[in-house]
Amino acid sequence: MHVESGVDAVPAIRVVDLHKRFGTLDVLRGVSFDVRRGDVVSMIGASGSGKSTLLRCINRLETPSSGEVYIDGEPMGHRGQGDAKARSLAEINMMRRDLGMVFQQFNLWPHMTVLGNVIEAPIRVRGMSRREATALGEECLARVHLEEKSKEYPARLSGGQQQRVAIARALAMRPKAMLFDEPTSSLDPELTDEVLVVMRELAADGTTMIVVTHEMGFAREASDRVLFLHNGLIEEEGPPSQVFGAPKSERCRQFLSKHVQ
Repeated sequence: MHVESGVDAVPAIRVVDLHKRFGTLDVLRGVSFDVRRGDVVSMIGASGSGKSTLLRCINRLETPSSGEVYIDGEPMGHRGQGDAKARSLAEINMMRRDLGMVFQQFNLWPHMTVLGNVIEAPIRVRGMSRREATALGEECLARVHLEEKSKEYPARLSGGQQQRVAIARALAMRPKAMLFDEPTSSLDPELTDEVLVVMRELAADGTTMIVVTHEMGFAREASDRVLFLHNGLIEEEGPPSQVFGAPKSERCRQFLSKHVQ
């Protein structure tokens, strides 16, 4: 959870007037919000509301049509300090290393062991020695309760275990924030629970997180703030007690009436 300190004047992530168009379709129509260090922000809303596109714009997997995303005060799309020149792909990739991304699909390398999947990026991208990366990888696997599976191959794991390996792989890059895009949407209910347990533990440990989710229980219990998106805009935002308990938006009320037990 968030702890006040002097450095918090600069948000971990700041999204400013983000727009995204695909042809004539406006998917994001001016989204702005801040994420403070240690906060968990959940994004909820119907399919097609822009949640996943927003997450992909934050780490520049999609290039925004306009607007900007700042990581620790540094703009992702252009150089700062009055320099409006667009960043190169190499510069964007350097900044993207600070954002761990967990997708709906696990995207593990089938020919590598669980540990091999986790340590590949720290070695290749961060330049760690194999010994250092292995120690870090084992630590990250312990955080997701899979240390005993380090020598297994992905095909021998359940979907929930594979998703937990994907979380460990993202953690191994020591990101400033973790981004989750519907991480349990392809899992059966019992496998969903084991992934949500890990995510709740990360939240309790003070990991900065943005989570696109349809798991309303997680959004209500583990979030510091909840954003309800509709038609490319944030229609409702606030602490879970307000968004779930007394939403101001009629659309938000209708959405919750269908999705909250």
